[in-house]
Amino acid sequence: MSQWTILTHAPAPVETVPAREHPELLAAPTAEAVAGFPAEHPVDVFAIDPDLADTAALTEAYGLKDGHSANCVIVAGSRAGEERIAACMVLAHTRADVNKRVRKLLDVRKASFMDQERACAESGMEYGGIGPFGLPDGYRILIDSRIVAEPEVVIGSGIRGSKIILSGQALAALPGAEVVEDLAIEV
Repeated sequence: MSQWTILTHAPAPVETVPAREHPELLAAPTAEAVAGFPAEHPVDVFAIDPDLADTAALTEAYGLKDGHSANCVIVAGSRAGEERIAACMVLAHTRADVNKRVRKLLDVRKASFMDQERACAESGMEYGGIGPFGLPDGYRILIDSRIVAEPEVVIGSGIRGSKIILSGQALAALPGAEVVEDLAIEV
């Protein structure tokens, strides 16, 4: 049975396990990053049907509410020939403010979502499972401040067959993470 209250609304019991003890439920880069993450921040993982990896399907299947799930979108732009990339963590009921807030943070003229194939190849993660743990060096990790206030949030594990659950405070403790006010806008 899960210790996480947001999963108690799922139609069937959800078994969460410590992510660092179950690398088989994580993409390789995610498992490596989780293994080195401070133990004072619980990071659990739970298996899901890969067909439920997309936010809308997961939310419906597990009875999640606004604020329970966060998406990671990879955004890129260039300035003076230098590419700048950010992984933007936003609550599922919001969307990253790519054209204003993210563009200014990256200090680029134009920012856009990274091509899906490239994002997966560079991250070593599957589409629908990309998360902030284990992203390549040089990627900035921008976290919308609303996530940090959440006691429990579900994020990508790097694969479609599982999800990570942790606190917003734990997410903000990721090495190099930047908590940003108004990174996302309401949809």
